[in-house]
Amino acid sequence: MIELVGISKTFNGKQGAIHALRDVSLSVKKGEIYGVIGYSGAGKSTLIRCVNLLEKPDTGSVIVKDVDLTKLSTSNLRKARGDIGMIFQGFNLLKTATVYDNIALPLKLTGLNKKEVEERVEKYLKIVGLDEKHNAYPAELSGGQKQRVAIARALSHEPEILLSDEATSALDPDTTEAILDLLLKINKELGITILLITHEMNVIQRICDRVAVMENGEVIEEGKTKDIFTAPKHATTKKFVNSLFSHKIPADILTSLNQTGQVATLSFFGESSGEPALALVSKKFDIYPNILSGSITQLKNESFGQLVVHFKGDPAEIKKAIQFLKNDQVKVEGVKISDADTRVS
Repeated sequence: MIELVGISKTFNGKQGAIHALRDVSLSVKKGEIYGVIGYSGAGKSTLIRCVNLLEKPDTGSVIVKDVDLTKLSTSNLRKARGDIGMIFQGFNLLKTATVYDNIALPLKLTGLNKKEVEERVEKYLKIVGLDEKHNAYPAELSGGQKQRVAIARALSHEPEILLSDEATSALDPDTTEAILDLLLKINKELGITILLITHEMNVIQRICDRVAVMENGEVIEEGKTKDIFTAPKHATTKKFVNSLFSHKIPADILTSLNQTGQVATLSFFGESSGEPALALVSKKFDIYPNILSGSITQLKNESFGQLVVHFKGDPAEIKKAIQFLKNDQVKVEGVKISDADTRVS
């Protein structure tokens, strides 16, 4: 559906050239929700603006529905953009226009007749849950409602692709959850492919099928969301994953615990919270597992949990127990003393 091949983009600043993108390639499949995450300055905003050529890359190809947009004429590019909707962090609503007109005016500019415009506005306001806000003005809406209007406006052009540029960054946690649920609904019921960028890992874990991690204009890691959570490779990716967990153990306590056994982090998927596996371990081996900390986060299709556990007992028995857990598809990692005062990984 979307394929970026060797995309590079450089801006000329007061202090010299700024390399926003460096030979970036990624592929978004039809019908999936693909997330791009990175800290400020990573290049993700430039990347998403290259997809509909709001920013034209210096080099590389932007292929959407098997057509390289960089090779289209101005008129053909305008037509191709009709299949690509976009929502922004700042909503970009007309302050002096009603909710209805914010959606209707862009449709009128495309040449749709009055009846078609009315039908589309009604349809998409209903989908986003604002069918009773036709005559309201942006100043009368909450941040979440404004974003819903922006989403309805993007959907009203009936695109096959929806680009989301930090669409939840200005919203509170509860409103963010509601918008993410709406994006899931749009993806599932309308079959729209969604490419989003964010600096919030909770957005990735809640709705994305796959994710790319960016840093300094490059994709440093990419894969299925589940795989990124299970086995992050790059230090920046690990930092993002660990941001969802708050396990902290003081170094002096960790040192003391390791004298009577071993402290380890257990990572697992599925509905189980991990206790049944530990119960089996305590019965099968002569050790005493003690949960020091734990949390579970929900990914798009399943849960992912971490437990920090102190295994007390004979080293040989602990080794057998850990191997048992690994054989049971539980990822087991030791906790270093140098990591004790930060997040356990």
